[in-house]
Amino acid sequence: MMAATHSDTLARLFTEARSQNGWRSDPVEEGDLRDAYDLARWAPTSMNGQPMRLIFLRSAEAKARLQPALLPGNVEKAMNAPVLAIIAYDTDFHVHLPNMFPHNPGAQALFEANQALREETAFRNGTLQAAYFMLALRASGFDVGPISGFNAAAIDKEFFDGTTCRTNFLCGIGQGDPSKVFDRLPRFSYDVVAQTL
Repeated sequence: MMAATHSDTLARLFTEARSQNGWRSDPVEEGDLRDAYDLARWAPTSMNGQPMRLIFLRSAEAKARLQPALLPGNVEKAMNAPVLAIIAYDTDFHVHLPNMFPHNPGAQALFEANQALREETAFRNGTLQAAYFMLALRASGFDVGPISGFNAAAIDKEFFDGTTCRTNFLCGIGQGDPSKVFDRLPRFSYDVVAQTL
C-alpha cells in the first residue's frame, strides 16, 4: 500500500515537513485557504459533526487584536505569518446534525442532553479536522506553524464573545523561512508507542 504513494508527496506531508518559526513574505490568497479547506472537509469526523471553525487574520490590525494574548516567545512568528489562523471548535456543533447526519434522527438529542459529551466531542473532532486542514495546506504547497502558547480565554473574549466557539490553537500559514527552522528533533519509534493485543 505505501509503495503506491509518491515519495515526494510523503516528504511534503510528513518526513520533510517542518513546523515553521519564521516566514517569507509570499502571499497566501483567500482562494488558497478555500481550496485547502475544500480538500480537508472530506475527511471523517464523528457523526459528521464538523465542529472546527476558522478565523484567518491577515491584516496588521487583526493580528494586533490577538497579540496581547500571546506568550512573548510566540509574538514574532505569529505577527509575521502571512496568515495567522485561529483554529476553534463550536460546542454547539450538534444543532447541525439533522442536516449533517440525517440517518440518525436522535443524534442532536444525544448531545443536547449531555454538555460534557458535547464539549469533549467538539474538542476532539475539531482537533482532528485541524490536523486534516494542516495536511491539506501542506499538500497545496504551503507551510504551517502551529502555536499553543497563548491565553485562550483572552482570544475567546476578543474574537468569539457571545458565540459557542472556543479557541483550540493558532497556526501560521505561508511559505516558511528555512533559516528559522530548528534542527530536526527525535520522534518515538513504533515499538515505543504501539502494542498489539
